Amino acid sequence: MDINKNKFSNSTDSVKNNNNNFAVRIVKGEGGEIKPAQAKKIVSSKITGKVTLNNYFKGVVEGNRTILAKAITLVESNSKKHHQAAQELITNLLPYSGNSIRIGITGIPGSGKSTLIETLGLYLIEQGHKVAVLSVDPSSSVSKGSILGDKTRMERLSQQTNCFIRPSPSGGILGGVSRKTHETIIVCEAAGFNIILIETMGVGQSEITVRSMVDFFLLVLIAGAGDELQGIKRGVIELADAILINKADGDNETRSKMAKIDYSNAVRYLRPATKGWLSKVLTASALTGKGIPELWSLIENYRNVTIENGEFYKKRKNQALEWTYRLFEDGIKDFIYNDEEIKTKLAEYKKLVLNENILPTAAAEILLDIFKSKIK
Repeated sequence: MDINKNKFSNSTDSVKNNNNNFAVRIVKGEGGEIKPAQAKKIVSSKITGKVTLNNYFKGVVEGNRTILAKAITLVESNSKKHHQAAQELITNLLPYSGNSIRIGITGIPGSGKSTLIETLGLYLIEQGHKVAVLSVDPSSSVSKGSILGDKTRMERLSQQTNCFIRPSPSGGILGGVSRKTHETIIVCEAAGFNIILIETMGVGQSEITVRSMVDFFLLVLIAGAGDELQGIKRGVIELADAILINKADGDNETRSKMAKIDYSNAVRYLRPATKGWLSKVLTASALTGKGIPELWSLIENYRNVTIENGEFYKKRKNQALEWTYRLFEDGIKDFIYNDEEIKTKLAEYKKLVLNENILPTAAAEILLDIFKSKIK
């Protein structure tokens, strides 16, 4: 079943691309169709006024990569002056999104996630797809900086015209997912990318964050890295729609097959991550490409099964609800930490707690009372 038939397709202007298995949207702006040369220009770097936002909108839906990158920068900005413009842009792009398969990829350090994504991405592009890679790099807890080196690690993939790689800092967010990853997915889908690959850093219970924004969740492991069944938390395995044993080549191929048997037996006793779908275990080599076609075939099968039983659409709706809650919670935090009185009181009670003049519980209650008085 073709994903462009899903109930998230709201535009009657969707047309079939001969080089693509999914829908590509072609739209006209308020001033009619824009020429490619015009789409590459942004009126000004200052993000104010409807003209500039309209130019961003047109550039994204026309697939202009330069404007796409700038639009994501706008969406990721934490500046107050950019917030309203970013929200307006996302609102305008939302009807042009949804026509993709969103794949989350996580795994233990050293499992070869980046190499796997590059090999899988190249294979998908050969099949006529447009691939966007959203890779979240860990931020330093000291300097708050990130290396953002995925374009270097995925050198061949980054050179493809039908691929867009966007490394983003985690900003210290638990689970290694940027706060704005969901919005970035919307922008990439509106730009015509029909496969979204989201790579996260590391593994842990907090990977539920990325699980809450993708259709298919892949856990990448390797054999011979210790006790396979104890070396990773059960909670992560329970989230996975498939487990891939990577680096199944050379002398490691036999160990990989044994690990596959172990994990296959283990997942049978776990509650399925997606209703109507039993998590699968397979082996592959990102280095040689062996097993990559089988991985994509598995993902396509998953998509077809979940569309037919309704879980695909149900999951998307639940994710939209979770996105709403997350934005609401973020808004509350922003309100609290940007309020001048609360900031002053926080500094005051910080000193009192450090000097042991007041208990942390008492300080928290006082600060909460101040917050409550402001929302009455």
